[in-house]
Amino acid sequence: MPAPRLSIDGLAAGLMALLCALWGLQQIVIKLAAPDIAPIMQIALRSAIAALLVGGLMRWRGHKRLPGTLKPGVAAGLLFGFEFVLIAVGLGYTSASHMVVFLYTAPIFTALGLAWRLPSERLSPQQWFGIALAFSGIAFAFLGDAGGSAGSRLGDILAVLAGLAWGATTVVVRCSRLADAEPGETLLYQLVTGCVVALGYAAFTGEIGHVALSWVTAGTLFFQGVLVAFASYLAWFWMLRRYQASQLVVFSFLTPLYGVAFGVMLLQEPLDAHFLAGACLVLAGIFVVNGGALFGRAKLALARR
Repeated sequence: MPAPRLSIDGLAAGLMALLCALWGLQQIVIKLAAPDIAPIMQIALRSAIAALLVGGLMRWRGHKRLPGTLKPGVAAGLLFGFEFVLIAVGLGYTSASHMVVFLYTAPIFTALGLAWRLPSERLSPQQWFGIALAFSGIAFAFLGDAGGSAGSRLGDILAVLAGLAWGATTVVVRCSRLADAEPGETLLYQLVTGCVVALGYAAFTGEIGHVALSWVTAGTLFFQGVLVAFASYLAWFWMLRRYQASQLVVFSFLTPLYGVAFGVMLLQEPLDAHFLAGACLVLAGIFVVNGGALFGRAKLALARR
């Protein structure tokens, strides 16, 4: 039986805010570095770098694989690889801001999947309302403009499919033996399998040679391989083992806000009133889902002093 997951607390909220900033910057960095290294090769090489780091850490700690994790581990890895292939392809059609926003429909798919599979992750009517409010904010911010080319719409669809793959990955992790595995083991399955998927796609499309030796390439691989795919993902899987995933993933609605802000600063992507209004709805949705529980625990702690 998996151990009961905790409700989100101050530590989890702060760590999720930091992780969301890293994840929001990720798509921007991929787009910025695309002239020097193809997006699919960024994903393949960063996965390889992170896999070596995770494997070395597990070996140093003397970790042994938990029995019964191979099949769900490979399944999660395939979904992980498929997600990032969709991201790499989609970035060729749509903006980084659109990509990061539509990718983070993943919490909706995760919440639906977990609510269906795990009684402990069922959402209350208030939480469902919060998710609907946050998602409506994203939709209002980025779908208010009915224009856009067919290519841009295709990129947006690929981003939503990537979000679906990410959500399904989280459900596989939480509903299998991986839920009790060490975070490094869960991550290593995804990194190795995802690297193989990305390299296979790169070889098939002829992009495997699109890698220039430059400071841009080195910088993006360090950022993505060490900070994102290694450190942030280990932190994410540690939190999935400790806290209720349905509450954690709602905080990831912050990531599109970070992503659009970085897009404006680094890629000069436009910012309009639709985003500002949608951002308020997103933050309101996060408060509805988690704010009541957080403030309730704060009051209880003060009362006990």
